[in-house]
Amino acid sequence: MSDWVIYAIGFSAQALFSGRLLLQWILSEKNNKVVTPSVFWKLSLLASFLLFVYGYLRDDFAIMLGQSLTYYIYIRNLQLQGQWQKSPKPLQWLLLVFPVIIVIYGYNNGQYDIITLFENKAIPTWLLTLGVIAQLTFTLRFVYQWITSEKNKKSQLPIGFWRMSVVGAVLILSYAIIREDPVLFIGHCAGLVLYIRNIFIWKKQHYEVS
Repeated sequence: MSDWVIYAIGFSAQALFSGRLLLQWILSEKNNKVVTPSVFWKLSLLASFLLFVYGYLRDDFAIMLGQSLTYYIYIRNLQLQGQWQKSPKPLQWLLLVFPVIIVIYGYNNGQYDIITLFENKAIPTWLLTLGVIAQLTFTLRFVYQWITSEKNKKSQLPIGFWRMSVVGAVLILSYAIIREDPVLFIGHCAGLVLYIRNIFIWKKQHYEVS
């Protein structure tokens, strides 16, 4: 597949990720508190779908790992908001099994295997390790968010989510610069500013309440 097509998929995913953050930020500024609209999770799921494909096409294990871990958390948040149940059943099943199908297909048709993913000549072991650590850090923010939402029985974005977002974004930016990946670099540059801004909104919101 042409590099232009692959990068188009990647940039489309990052545009959706940035769009969800921009919308969430605008609504938060308007309401003077951190809000979590359902469209945030819908855009997240679609963007994750595309970025998973991008990672697959680039044989980038770090990207695929990160998206695999957050993909189903996005779906769970839509369930908590009562939005997932409104989707057509065929679409629900397609989204649920898609990552699994891609992995099984890629492995069984010989396009890649586990050894190939870890021995990508374009990504030395130390850089792959950095990428995996960065993606895990970035992903754990959603694990934290999911646990918090389950505990409170509603979808929300707590302060810890934004703090972990900042740390994860800085690590991924480092990976992107060394990897020379414009998709990751542009996407996380835009996100980092909004993560920091949400921390200030959250602090202001709770200061006024107290």
